[in-house]
Amino acid sequence: MHMTSHLIFLTGGSRGMGLAMARQLLHPDHTLICLARNRNDALAQAAAAMGAPLQQWSVDLSAPAQAAAQLGDWLRQQPSGAYEQVTLINNAGAMPAIAPLSSLTSEELAPALRVGFEAPMLLTAAFLGATEHWPAQRKVLNISSGLGRRPMASQAAYCASKAGLDHFTRCVALEEALKPHGAKLCSLAPGVIDTDMQVQLRNADPAAFPDLQRFADLKSHDQLDSPEQAAAKVLAWLQRADFGTDAVADVRQA
Repeated sequence: MHMTSHLIFLTGGSRGMGLAMARQLLHPDHTLICLARNRNDALAQAAAAMGAPLQQWSVDLSAPAQAAAQLGDWLRQQPSGAYEQVTLINNAGAMPAIAPLSSLTSEELAPALRVGFEAPMLLTAAFLGATEHWPAQRKVLNISSGLGRRPMASQAAYCASKAGLDHFTRCVALEEALKPHGAKLCSLAPGVIDTDMQVQLRNADPAAFPDLQRFADLKSHDQLDSPEQAAAKVLAWLQRADFGTDAVADVRQA
């Protein structure tokens, strides 16, 4: 088996910015493991053509305990000195119907909260626990949002998930800083990106979503990054020498 120097886990790598990141991370010296509900055949073909090690695990992140257990079990089976760097990128997110909280059901809310908040927290716990004594440089990059830092009507679940992501990152960064070989963590807002989520926002019911015009204007004024542009900015942040100095950051600070 070919050993690589960098092991990377990426959630939500089958579409949107996640897929763009996955494509940019493919490299013969990287082992990339994507966790998503669906496999992406084009990504698999691109990896094979490059000789880039890729695994695509079919996981349901709305049942995050199983995904976290799978990740932890897999890591514990690896030799501790196998990689120079190990990275977890929690990218997957979910947005329920854009409507006031009072009109949403538990069936609509619970999956979004599990994918957007519970899954990153459980995966981070499993990742850090299983690699605690590895000599590798360890990083956790959580993909947040400006909406984790400013409230918006009809977006309670998404905003709260991202705010939770930011704050648990701050807490775990404090914990890891106390350890002799602690991991570096950052919860990073990637800017505004032209993805399916933006389409969902622009197609919301104007009566239920007071901020709709703002999102329509971003599109009409060409102020959205492509998924590829956003992925490049996020991955450049991951490579910064000072990664993790700020536990909560925004690519637009650069």
